[in-house]
Amino acid sequence: MDIPKFLEINGRKYHDHIALVDNNRRLTYGEVDKMVNALAHSFLQHDLTFGDKIILLLPNSIDWAITYLTILRIGGIAVPINTKLKTDELLYIIEDSDAKAVIFDSDFSNAVHPIAEKHPSLIWVATGNITFPSFSLAEWIKLGSTRDVDLPLQSEDDASIIYTSGTTGKPKGVLFTHQNILSAATMMAMETSMKPESKILHMMPLSHSAPLHLMFVAGLIVGGTHIFSTQFTPQDLLSLVSNEKITHFFGAPVAYLITAKHPELKKYDLSSVQYWVYGGAPLSKEDVIFIQKQFQTDRLMGVYGLTEAGPNGTYLAPHEHPKKAGSIGRRAALFCEITLLDDHGNPVKDGEIGEIALRGESLMKGYYKNLEATMMTYKKGWLLTGDLAMRDDDGFYWIIDRKKDVIITGGVNVYPKEVEDILKSHPMVLDVSVIGIPHPDWGETVKAFVVLNAHIEDPSDILHSFVSERLAEYKCPRLYEFVKDLPRNANGKVLKHQLRQLSV
Repeated sequence: MDIPKFLEINGRKYHDHIALVDNNRRLTYGEVDKMVNALAHSFLQHDLTFGDKIILLLPNSIDWAITYLTILRIGGIAVPINTKLKTDELLYIIEDSDAKAVIFDSDFSNAVHPIAEKHPSLIWVATGNITFPSFSLAEWIKLGSTRDVDLPLQSEDDASIIYTSGTTGKPKGVLFTHQNILSAATMMAMETSMKPESKILHMMPLSHSAPLHLMFVAGLIVGGTHIFSTQFTPQDLLSLVSNEKITHFFGAPVAYLITAKHPELKKYDLSSVQYWVYGGAPLSKEDVIFIQKQFQTDRLMGVYGLTEAGPNGTYLAPHEHPKKAGSIGRRAALFCEITLLDDHGNPVKDGEIGEIALRGESLMKGYYKNLEATMMTYKKGWLLTGDLAMRDDDGFYWIIDRKKDVIITGGVNVYPKEVEDILKSHPMVLDVSVIGIPHPDWGETVKAFVVLNAHIEDPSDILHSFVSERLAEYKCPRLYEFVKDLPRNANGKVLKHQLRQLSV
């Protein structure tokens, strides 16, 4: 089955049930289905049809949801883009994806205008009035016919291209079919018991695979209610959860940690939440205890995966957090398998470090226009994640580091994450990233980029003494560079390739 089919069914089945909430605007499933039909007919009248790539440059909103579902209803391929990207970053994705149209929020017209001048043949559709020629999204919805769109789709049809965060260079387009996405969405719906009564809060950008596939599409297929917020702030999170009686929320660990420090958190009723889902990085046991105490909950759930996997992977259930916080769980989620492989593609034993490999229906069809990179990502039917991990005696998986980030000094492996965790535990360290840089004798040497929380005399000596008391000498950074902040992408991941360039 295809994704828009679930909207069509729910438009009949849950005709008067609230589907989308955006500030004071509320639409039922019946209303959403008609609006998607109307916009779809306008798309078709302007020669946007099956197989066309359409850029979606909108914040989390009802307009975003209507446009995304419309693109899929006409058999198009949605290319959602993070709204925080700059003009050059947008231009790269627009050109690389072979986009035929760009649907954008008028607030981003300054970033879009130079691209429109360079590519006037593209179809430009805006949410409001702008200075350069474009169509109006509201007018297209208003003028389009609400009759059903007679365009049969298959589950194997391409549905979307999501661009990776580009932590090692230019982002790659990850191509998904309807079946890939529905596999990941169905997994999440079942693992977190989503129902029509569920209320799902979207604060993380829907241009990323986890918020989009695991939360939005999952909630769509069960007929749940979606509440949108254009941004994340602790205050907005607490207010929306309390006022809308949210049952499901997905956020990065930092969203929970920041909100847990809100001075008036205890005044809000958060008891409606059934699953506080986090992903992108594990939470330490200390962080879990702190968040659970502040939120007064035992419903934290960690998910591990990557865009190329749907994302599907593993999860750490709420009841597993007291003993195994910091791990990514002990079994693959529904429809997925996991193993740890050595460099030759053979499984490693418990207690040994291997690369996480995943297998299942949600895995990407491939990188768009990049067969070589696609083939390098797969080995014997398994998707290689680039994450190194170890499985303990209880069967739980613990991430050690990124494979590409491992430092080899004097023939010995140093895992940056281990060094970073030690440095972060020092009270004067606000943020840190560790990389390997070339060394004429040792191959590589360890360097730490450190953000301090205050001016301190001789910080290198202090940190070297601190680390050398806790780690073997070969793991200790030989070089320190103190910076105001670390370069990060839209997901908050450190751009280590930029740090390496600074060290050349």
